[in-house]
Amino acid sequence: MLENRDIFCAGRVAEEDLKRVAAATGGTVQTSVNNIIDEVLGTCEIFEEKQVGNERFNIFNGCPSGQTATIVLRGGADQFIEEAERSLHDAIMIVRRAMKNSTVVAGGGAIDMEISRYLRQHARTIAGKSQLFINSYAKALEVIPRQLCDNAGFDATDVLNKLRQKHALPSGEGAPYGVDIATGGIADSFANFVWEPAVVKINAINAATEAACLVLSVDETVKNPKSESAQGEAAASAMGGRGRGGGFRGRGRGMRR
Repeated sequence: MLENRDIFCAGRVAEEDLKRVAAATGGTVQTSVNNIIDEVLGTCEIFEEKQVGNERFNIFNGCPSGQTATIVLRGGADQFIEEAERSLHDAIMIVRRAMKNSTVVAGGGAIDMEISRYLRQHARTIAGKSQLFINSYAKALEVIPRQLCDNAGFDATDVLNKLRQKHALPSGEGAPYGVDIATGGIADSFANFVWEPAVVKINAINAATEAACLVLSVDETVKNPKSESAQGEAAASAMGGRGRGGGFRGRGRGMRR
């Protein structure tokens, strides 16, 4: 009946998908077909149904809002698709955060190396044990560019030496330089559009600092000797049981005595 009247029926549609279609077309989700007026109807230029692999997709083109899009991920295995989905979600959230806060810093470990350089320089003006703490904090910040080099298969020591030399320039022109994944060296991260939201970097540094302070505030740990001895006896009993069972099965297979 619906087909004869050129009415498309999608069957059971998830509530989340209904809300997405309504947001894209400018319509309103209805729970009944009664009293449907023009104000609650959505519009689009082209609607079509396409089959991609074993799945069928309803495509809405030319939506009035123009602020929604659907990305179809394909891959040879479910694990690859799930990893691609996580990476894409992270990228979208980073862009959203950057657009929302309107403040970015140089990525690729550039801001970490610049903070490390500043702390090392500041530590020289401090006498006492505090200088050691500040230098250790500065060294810990270099883990970010080092990890980027390790993930890309680069010589981390060589790249970090180049970054230290560049960030040590008195003119300050080396501040935006970070790890260049494309060439295996260093490059201006700002010029290459490798940016990070400033709020994300600030929150990461604050969280790491608080975690380190929490660990350092622990004076000692308390162990339960009774629990450890019980675990040791259980492990020994399990090993003994497996040994006896193995000898019995060996004789059952016709081994010579």
